[in-house]
Parts: sequence; structure tokens; C-alpha cells
Amino acid sequence: MALNCGIVGLPNVGKSTIFSALTSAPAEAANYPFCTIDPNVGIVNVPDSRLDYLAKVFQPKKVIPAAVEFVDIAGLVKGASSGEGLGNQFLSHIREVGMIAHVVRCFDNPDIVHVNNRIDPEGDIGTINVELALADLETLDKRIEKLKRNVKVMGKDSQKESANMLSACEKIRPLLQEGKGARFAQLTDDEKSSVYDLHLITMKPVIYVCNLDEDGIKNGNPYLDTVKKIAASEGTQVVPICGKFEAEIADLDSYEEKLAFLEEIGLEESGLAALSRVAYDQLGLRTFFTAGADECRAWTIHKGDTAPKAAGVIHTDFERGFIKAEVYSFDDLKEYGSEQAIKAAGKYRQEGKEYIVQDGDVIFFKFNV
Repeated sequence: MALNCGIVGLPNVGKSTIFSALTSAPAEAANYPFCTIDPNVGIVNVPDSRLDYLAKVFQPKKVIPAAVEFVDIAGLVKGASSGEGLGNQFLSHIREVGMIAHVVRCFDNPDIVHVNNRIDPEGDIGTINVELALADLETLDKRIEKLKRNVKVMGKDSQKESANMLSACEKIRPLLQEGKGARFAQLTDDEKSSVYDLHLITMKPVIYVCNLDEDGIKNGNPYLDTVKKIAASEGTQVVPICGKFEAEIADLDSYEEKLAFLEEIGLEESGLAALSRVAYDQLGLRTFFTAGADECRAWTIHKGDTAPKAAGVIHTDFERGFIKAEVYSFDDLKEYGSEQAIKAAGKYRQEGKEYIVQDGDVIFFKFNV
């Protein structure tokens, strides 16, 4: 299960630079708007210190981390919802991702052009939010018109589904008209299900990625404070990133070298690690591990998944023929040092079909097909 995350923002805020640093994949970056037209896609391994520790304990032949798919989408401008700056094409790319990483420029540099000729994180965020809301409003109005036209000839089941959708639309529409996201509408589960197929852009989870210079990433600045305030009001999170530092980290080979570099510059984790962690949290994703002499691997599941569901991520046969799961927590491995010591301490458990897999579980599945 790969996390699919679209990188969006105004032109020249550093989206492609950050994409290249995170994915170590070359994305065209230049000092003019609309440098990126077709989206660049990169698959990135998710840094996880727990997997690194498991590899030290088990010394496996292979280590396979979880993966994140980043999609670098071209810069949006005011009027994108009506086609300005190739807006329609760019908006269609955003509809295809699972969540949005909204990159906001939070540094001063007169040599790098800003599309509005000023550094204004609040205004930049507002521009993007309004354009996405207007695009969703057009989608919503088309569906409302169609529903009202067809409701008289629908069967009872279809009428019930349509009633849920109309109710949801009536809650969402005023928000979109104010330039706010559909995700802030107070919808019932049935209403959420009814509008799922509309693929509303503003229904997607959003995190703000603040593109900072070297001083800003170490000490912060008023631009970052502004974005944090906006994020807090929306109930989401902020990830500060310095593209230069991320590029340098990506060039280092070993985990130890990366840790040493981060310690030297006074950071606890890389921007990629922070972005991956926050994105997982926003999407309600969790990680469990399988570990042994052949392979140590991180697997991605949804919060609340049962043991058979988690087994099915590995192979459908594991879910179909699930017998039990032998489980211990990563924290127990850190405390006791080995599986044998975990068993001796009574921390090695056998769980059945109803067990809810926890983040950081190390699992061995037994199945029969």
C-alpha cells in the first residue's frame, strides 16, 4: 500500500526543488512559473528507525521499507479553476492523489521570483484554497443539477442515496462559496459515502510544507509562524523543510551518516521522515513489521485494521486462510533485545481474527489454504 501525496502550491515556491530532494529524482526546476507541466512521480522509501533497528537485530538478506509516492504537480495561480495557467489540466492531476502537501514559500530571496512579487504565506494559501474550492463548486453544482433533474424517475433506493448526496451538497456548498474546503463540512457517514465518487479536491487531507532557508529551518521565522497559525485553525499539521539540507541528506549512504548530519545541523529528523510521519497520521495509516533472517519489512495498513486484514496486505491467501498471528511490539524488542527474551518475559502473544493491529507490531502470521 503506497501513500499517494500530491505536492501543490503557487509557481516558484520550491515544489520541484523539494520533490527532487525528497525523491532524489530529477524534476525540472527553474526560476519562472509553469516550469512543471506534466506531473513528475517519484517513489520514496519511508525512513523508519524501527526498521533500521530490526535489521540490526536480525541481519536479514533484504530490508524493505514502506513507500510513499510523491506527485509533483505544476504551480496553480489565481484563476486556475477557470483555466488560467493551464489550471484545468493541473486540477485534474490533484484529483488523482490521496492527500495534498501544500508547499508554502517561507523565505526571502530577491533572486528567486515570486509570482505575486511578495512573500505572503497567508495570501498564497488563500489563493490556492479559493481556486480548489471554486473547482469543487463547479463539480458540485453540476451534480446537484443532475440529481434534481433525475430524482422523479429514480427508484426508492436511488432516491435515498440521492437524498444523502443532496444533503451533503447543501452542507458543503456554502463552505466552497467562502473559499473553504469540503473537508470541514459536518457530514454523516452516509453523506460522506454519497459524495465519495465526486472526488472533491478539498475533501482530501492537507498538510502544509513550509519551504525554508537554512536559517529558517534552524530558528524559525514569522512566515513559518503564520502558516502554523493557519494549520492550527484547520486542525492540520505543518512540516518545515529546507530543500538544500534534504538534498545533502539524500546524498549520504548510511543511516549513521544521516543521523550525524542531522545532529550537526540541530535537527531530530529529516524533512522526508517528518513529512512521511505526518502524512501517515493524517491519512490514518499505521505500520507493522515482519522480521526474520531472510527479510525485514515494513507494511502499511489503515488504523483499525484487524489481523486478517493486515495479513491480506502481504498476500490474499494469508487473509483467506488466516489461523492466528504471533505478535510482539517493537518497544518490547527494544527493551528485551531479542525474540527469545520477549518470550521469556511473557510478552510474545498469540492473537486471533478480532485483534486490531497496532502501530509498531512485529507479526508472524499462520495460515492454511
